[in-house]
Amino acid sequence: MKKLSVCVLTFNSERLLEACIEPLTRIADELIVVDSGSSDGTLAILEKFGLTPLYRPYSTHGSQMNFAIDHASHDWVLCMDSDEVIDEATVNAILKLKQELDDPTLAYRITRHWFVLGQEVHAIYPVSSPDYPVRLFNRSIARFNDAPVDDRPAGFADTRIIAGFVRHDTFYTIHEIFKKLNDYTTRLVKFKKVSPSLARAFASSIASFWKWYVVKQAWKDGRVGLVTATYASWYAYLKYMKAWFQARHKP
Repeated sequence: MKKLSVCVLTFNSERLLEACIEPLTRIADELIVVDSGSSDGTLAILEKFGLTPLYRPYSTHGSQMNFAIDHASHDWVLCMDSDEVIDEATVNAILKLKQELDDPTLAYRITRHWFVLGQEVHAIYPVSSPDYPVRLFNRSIARFNDAPVDDRPAGFADTRIIAGFVRHDTFYTIHEIFKKLNDYTTRLVKFKKVSPSLARAFASSIASFWKWYVVKQAWKDGRVGLVTATYASWYAYLKYMKAWFQARHKP
């Protein structure tokens, strides 16, 4: 049986942290937590599980994960965020998988269902729900890329999907939605070339609302679907508007 290092990122994560950590302790031979400066009850909850987090100021999600991976004792790693909770079927699937891990070029995807404002949704930009991100892989082959947002592991040759239901409980208040919308678009424009076009900002925001509300079926999610479609629309608008403003107000 292969040993597994589980890596978790935290920052003011007390809301779901116990639910996140408890099932992970059942599959982890080693549990590594990287915290970026929590000021709520996160550290106290980790202490209850006998965990002392590593501290690293936040830059990007991918660099945080790679920092955690670099501190792992085992080559096979499972990388999770603190707002993701694996169910019993996922626990059992990973326990079984640990007996079969032998090909380092093969990576594994979790089955992740997205929840917004406490409700499961059909889609939230930029993914449909469920989505299947790669989270379990051999660190001798794969690492997270350096994308400013929507980073992902790279370097493996093929993937398999792990059975189960992983609850990704994100955007739990309207305030959190606006905060992440602002943070993500600012980071994107800072680290990636975006066309500085106001015309594109308006056109893309309208097209994005149509795509996510109608085509991606957010309308089926009631008022929460209206929120997720608006999020997609404003994301499109803000990234082009911020790029336009930045191009004309260089220091």
